[in-house]
Amino acid sequence: MSILPSPSLKKALPLAAAAVLLPGCDWVVMSPSGDIAAQQADLIIWATILMLLIVVPVIVMTLLFAWRYRSSNRDATYSPDWDHSTKLELVIWAAPLAIIIALGALTWVSTHKLDPYRPLERIAEKQPIPEGVETLVVEVVAMDWKWLFFYPEYGIATVNELAAPVDRPIQFKITATTMMNSFYIPALAGQIYAMGGMETQLHAVINEVGSYEGFSANYSGAGFNGMRFTFLGKSEAKFDQWVAKVRSEGEALSYETYKALEKPSEYHPVAYYTDIMPELYDKILNRCVDPGTMCMKDMMAGHKGHAKKHSPFDGHEHHGHKAH
Repeated sequence: MSILPSPSLKKALPLAAAAVLLPGCDWVVMSPSGDIAAQQADLIIWATILMLLIVVPVIVMTLLFAWRYRSSNRDATYSPDWDHSTKLELVIWAAPLAIIIALGALTWVSTHKLDPYRPLERIAEKQPIPEGVETLVVEVVAMDWKWLFFYPEYGIATVNELAAPVDRPIQFKITATTMMNSFYIPALAGQIYAMGGMETQLHAVINEVGSYEGFSANYSGAGFNGMRFTFLGKSEAKFDQWVAKVRSEGEALSYETYKALEKPSEYHPVAYYTDIMPELYDKILNRCVDPGTMCMKDMMAGHKGHAKKHSPFDGHEHHGHKAH
């Protein structure tokens, strides 16, 4: 049984209260257009409410006690020998313990349910993924200071513009060319780090047609502020038109073109590419774009084979001990 909020409870939460309680958040975080981000917003609201169950009474009682037992109030009870109350101790310890247990349970369930590596089980509340709908794979590369997106299914790539059909699951595979960065579309899902030589993942879905902002949420140098892109949620037909546009207007992403693109640049304009260099994303991930460079995966495979070949646990006796 899920402990995440039911539809009726969700509707009962006043949006005005959320705006007051979370003034530092961009409103899109609390009113997103993607199912994963919506569940994350629910988690923020419920965690805040649970914590306020302790915070608000403590603040109220602090003010009440300060007023009640002020020095000018001669009618206040004076009990210099009082030192213990079982009932008060139960309230002081039981209430926070109950909140901690509730928060722990909520966090545990949500952490597993909203695991970014976990494929989606639905596209929206009470809407499972329709049969025959395939996941859209997008390969993301954080560069200095721009975003490069590959669509392996369509053979295209873009810079600083991303698009996806509404109600279609998306799998992002994310890496970086140099320093660590953070891929974040507030309307879609939470932020995921991008690291050179490593691949992280994010599964998400956009449920409303629109144009949304994406950006880097991790400072990465002089061009950080301009490292922004547009995420377009489109109908299936409009998405197909967008793919056709990229193919017709795009230039070939050859080795020379990529090396020029790889150089640091600020506020880079949107760019489209076709005829992509074979396995370019995989080569970026494994740091072997340049000819003659050994890929990390091949290097690691070689080390594993060498270690296995020279393993002391090969069925022979060593130093007086028999390997089991």
